[in-house]
Amino acid sequence: MALFITFEGGEGTGKSLQIRQLFKRLSKLGIPVLLTYEPGGTSFGRRIARLLKWSQDVNISPVAELILFNASRAQLVDEVLKPALKDGKVVICDRYADSTTAYQGYGRGLNLEMVKAINEAATGKLEPDLTILLDLPVEEGLARKRLKKPDRFEQEDLAFHQRVRGGYLKMVANDPQRWLVVDGRQPKGEIAEIIWLRVSKLISEQGKHG
Repeated sequence: MALFITFEGGEGTGKSLQIRQLFKRLSKLGIPVLLTYEPGGTSFGRRIARLLKWSQDVNISPVAELILFNASRAQLVDEVLKPALKDGKVVICDRYADSTTAYQGYGRGLNLEMVKAINEAATGKLEPDLTILLDLPVEEGLARKRLKKPDRFEQEDLAFHQRVRGGYLKMVANDPQRWLVVDGRQPKGEIAEIIWLRVSKLISEQGKHG
């Protein structure tokens, strides 16, 4: 039943809540499921995540960001993702390579072919079976985050976040089969049901072929 599901979206789109909901639903059904996240998911990755998200005393260049995210990712793929998928688990990952394309490619303006090549080196071309994009107007997403201390990315200007959102929507247009785009302005329960409809269909198809 190996299935690799990733969640993507800009700041404040409600990913964390929907990820937990899906994880709980699969667990209750007795389906073997693993929940992980980026950047992090391993002890090595968590060290890198602290640098990437909370460094105050160093100006990390866009290329350095790209390489650091992928260093964390390469470790996650080898240590967590591949073993779990080999064991036949449903793996849910909060962010994956598409985040790097959106944030460092479209957001920072790095060459997209370079980003793709480095992402592929880190992932070994391991691609999700389904990527769920929670989409929300940038201003609304950032407003939801105002009560929390902002990390390096949340502190970026509005134009950066607009580029990130636009990047996600371009990726969806280029590979619509892999993506499920959900309007993050809908009630939380409705969003969860839309996601479940797609995931349960995938699980059912896997069962038939397995």
